[in-house]
Amino acid sequence: MKSHYNVLFICTGNSARSIIAEALLNHVGNGRFKAFSAGSQPTGTVNPYALQVLQDNKVDTEGLRSKHWNEFAAPEASRMDLVFTVCAKAAGEHCPLWADHPMHADWSVEDPAVINGSEEQIKKAFQDTLIMLKRRIDLLIMLPVEKIDAMALRNNLSDIGNKI
Repeated sequence: MKSHYNVLFICTGNSARSIIAEALLNHVGNGRFKAFSAGSQPTGTVNPYALQVLQDNKVDTEGLRSKHWNEFAAPEASRMDLVFTVCAKAAGEHCPLWADHPMHADWSVEDPAVINGSEEQIKKAFQDTLIMLKRRIDLLIMLPVEKIDAMALRNNLSDIGNKI
């Protein structure tokens, strides 16, 4: 039995959604999951609204950074067990070949970073994103990952992204 599962959340810019998902899963995963995030075209900075919504929800933001997904495709990188795309654009891109062929599912979420509006509307978009990702992550951590077969796991992971 594995001591923990490595999970990679990918998005194009790795500045908001994937960062939020990484921080949330590390916060609630109880050591059973170790989360990372990356992007195909990282912005190089974490969106300040993403950091704020995490801090407002008492989620640790220390060490969060925008990074390229090639970091996780390198031979010396941690091996991923699960990979989730959290934006439709990244889901359609050609991803690197991950060592050990991790399970993949699409959990696309609207990008709160593109919201044009008042400060209040922008903050609400980030809070809504956090809530959606938290619901999905809560369902993930309830799955008996170590006990179900690969097909059932794949179906469950896809269902989480499609229904929530």
